[in-house]
Amino acid sequence: MSRLPNLLTGLRIVLALFTFFGLAGAVLLGEQLPQAMQFGLERWAFFAFVAAAISDFFDGWLARKLHAETLWGAILDPIADKVLVCGAILGLLSLGSNAQVAIPAALILFREFTVSALREVAAGKGVSLPVTLLAKWKTTLQLVALGAEMLVACWAAFSLPSDPNIFGSATLIAHGLLWLAALITLITGAQYWEQARVALGGE
Repeated sequence: MSRLPNLLTGLRIVLALFTFFGLAGAVLLGEQLPQAMQFGLERWAFFAFVAAAISDFFDGWLARKLHAETLWGAILDPIADKVLVCGAILGLLSLGSNAQVAIPAALILFREFTVSALREVAAGKGVSLPVTLLAKWKTTLQLVALGAEMLVACWAAFSLPSDPNIFGSATLIAHGLLWLAALITLITGAQYWEQARVALGGE
């Protein structure tokens, strides 16, 4: 049982990769596949993303519940989060999402890579950058926003109502959530930057 949290974290990485390849495959193989199979890929990619997002809560909760917190788990968990977010974003972009998705998605990716590099430099100098409460909520908001964007992008695959008012409202909500996630992501990035500046003796 003590290995279960790390197994869930590893599963999240696998599901993240399936999310990307499912969405990208639906586009790349679209002409070779019947529409039903193409829509099937999109649906399974969405379900994989949802399952991976849910596992993000349970692996940490189980690790604490079972007293199975390990160094390997602490390293693997943020990697799995970033692979999931990046896989979802790249999958959405492969579907041809417009600038309303591309710009906030790019801001999220830029921040994630910057903070990862900052953490690596700080760790090399023996400095730890603790995760803030806002950063924890940031990941949750990212996953909710990306799930909403994925649902909108795969709207036809789920045979959802074709009423333009319903679709338009869902699209507006999804875009709003993604822009909010991007804003919170940038704020947490600035917080980490300030932490590093102070810890490393910057001016």
